Amino acid sequence: MICPPLPPHPFVRDWLERHRAPASFWLHMLGIPATILGGLLLPVFVVLLSPAIFLFALAIFVGGYLIQFLGHAIEGSEPGEVTLFKKKLARSFAKVAPKAVPESTQSLA
Repeated sequence: MICPPLPPHPFVRDWLERHRAPASFWLHMLGIPATILGGLLLPVFVVLLSPAIFLFALAIFVGGYLIQFLGHAIEGSEPGEVTLFKKKLARSFAKVAPKAVPESTQSLA
C-alpha cells in the first residue's frame, strides 16, 4: 500500500520559509554539512592531539558558518542563531522585570 506523503515538520516549514532565495538555500546546503563535519572532527583532535586536525576542523566549522551567513546576507534575513539569541535575551529580561504588588498588600502598609 502506498501512503500519502506526510506534511513537512513545522521546523522544516519554518526553515524553508526563511531560506526562499535559491542562492541562500544552496549556500546552506554547502555550509551546513561543512559546519557539522567540523564539529565532528573535534573529538578526533582530542584523541590524536593533532594541531593540523584541529586547524582543519576549525577552518571547516568557521567556513561553513560563514557560507551560511553569506546566504543570509544575500537574502537579507537574520540567521537563526541571531533570532534565537534575541528571543532568549528578551525572555531573560522579562523574567527580571519587577512583579506588580497586589492591591490587598498595598492597603496593609
